[in-house]
Formats: sequence, C-alpha cells, structure tokens
Amino acid sequence: MMERAAGIDHRAELDRHFAWFESKMPPRLATFVGWLRKPSSRLVRIPLAILLIVGGIFSFLPILGLWMLPLGLVLLAQDMPFLEKPIARMLGWLERKWKERQAAKRVQ
Repeated sequence: MMERAAGIDHRAELDRHFAWFESKMPPRLATFVGWLRKPSSRLVRIPLAILLIVGGIFSFLPILGLWMLPLGLVLLAQDMPFLEKPIARMLGWLERKWKERQAAKRVQ
C-alpha cells in the first residue's frame, strides 16, 4: 500500500513538472506536449518516445542529438511506472537549476 501511495506522488510530481515546463514553452509547442501527455495519445507517445531514445543513442550522427534520450525517457515515464521516480527526480533537478540560473541572471 505504501508503494502505491508513493507511485501516486511521483505521478503528481511528474504532472507538476510537465505543467511547469509547458508554461516555459512557446504556445504551439506547449499545446502539442499537452496533447501528447493525454492518455488518448498513448499510441503516438510510446513510439515517439522509443524513436527519441534510439535517436539519442545514435547522437553521434548529424541532426540526432543527446537531448533526444532524456526527452524520450520523460515521455516513456508517462506509461511506465518504474520510470516515474527517477524521471521526477531528474525533472526536479532541472527545474531547480533553471530557477538558480534565472536568479543569477537577475542579480547581474
């Protein structure tokens, strides 16, 4: 029972991070990401996540990049509960770094 409650917390944490990142994106991209996160978009989200992960693995090729790997994992975490906790932690770290960087820019 305790693990189920923790899983729900990680899901809520993922949703909160997604909402925060979507608020920083251009409107059209945020709308697409919002649509992609809906349960009805699962048949698009999973293959896209796998393609991004594979593209990240082959980041040494032109056009493909290492940025694709974490993005694919974030999308895959929507459908794979065992990825929720590590991805929520990673997004929390990214959000903290973003805020620290923004605060440092304001001080200068």
